[in-house]
Amino acid sequence: MNAYVFPGQGAQFVGMGSDLFEKFPMAKDLFQQANDLLGFSITDIMFNGTAEGLKETKVTQPAIFLHSVILSKVMGSDFKPDMVAGHSLGEFSALVANNTLSFEDGLKLVSQRALAMQGACETIPGTMAAVLGLDDGVVEKVCEETSGIVVPANYNCPGQLVISGEVEAINVACSKMKEAGARRALVLPVGGAFHSPLMEPAREELATAIENTSFTEPSCSVYQNVSANAVNNASEVKKNLMLQLTAPVKWTQSIQNMVKDGATLFTEIGPGRVLQGLVKKIDSSVETTAPTMA
Repeated sequence: MNAYVFPGQGAQFVGMGSDLFEKFPMAKDLFQQANDLLGFSITDIMFNGTAEGLKETKVTQPAIFLHSVILSKVMGSDFKPDMVAGHSLGEFSALVANNTLSFEDGLKLVSQRALAMQGACETIPGTMAAVLGLDDGVVEKVCEETSGIVVPANYNCPGQLVISGEVEAINVACSKMKEAGARRALVLPVGGAFHSPLMEPAREELATAIENTSFTEPSCSVYQNVSANAVNNASEVKKNLMLQLTAPVKWTQSIQNMVKDGATLFTEIGPGRVLQGLVKKIDSSVETTAPTMA
């Protein structure tokens, strides 16, 4: 069975999507629609901007979404997912790919998500750290035993878990992780504590936007970050999406469940190859690939 996976923030690079814009009339139309919907020329930043400009949250998230979704659309009949999943932001790309969200509604929600997260970061300081070489259970225990807000945020693959929370609590937790035998516990250069309780103001803001958006029944199962399980109805998709910003990304568990449910080939749709690497670390028996454009 064919599984399609969509990357999240961090996969961006200058020049992303320019090949699609130049080669496919449909891609050009969709990029131009995006410029109009967003109210600024995101294509200028994506194709010819600076790495610094592309790193701005209000740009990064729509840029990755656009690259992923437009790539899936220009694949035409070659795009045949039996199941989909997306890492954090990538879940919105996955929901357009399986027809739960329209292109326009997906882009609007991603833009609102980015602005809400940026606002939360500015009002509530926080950070994240990557913990390498510890079992998930050990990381969870350290988080529980550390004062302040510090929680597991991204279950990326076995031995790689990102934690999120208050700056001081993260620093203390990192020291404890090293004492517990972590190979590395490294604070990340991010603007805030994504997928933690500190994102509650952003979650509330985005939940209102999601509530007011039309969702249709998925054309194939989506394995959502919050539950890691196959979801096949629009109301459950909506409910899970509203919880995503303050809940952990259960990527390891999602991939394991997709394999258990029959996935044998994982195609990463979007910039970069990060997810292919994670999938292989989660289950080395499956095949991974990126789409080849004619």
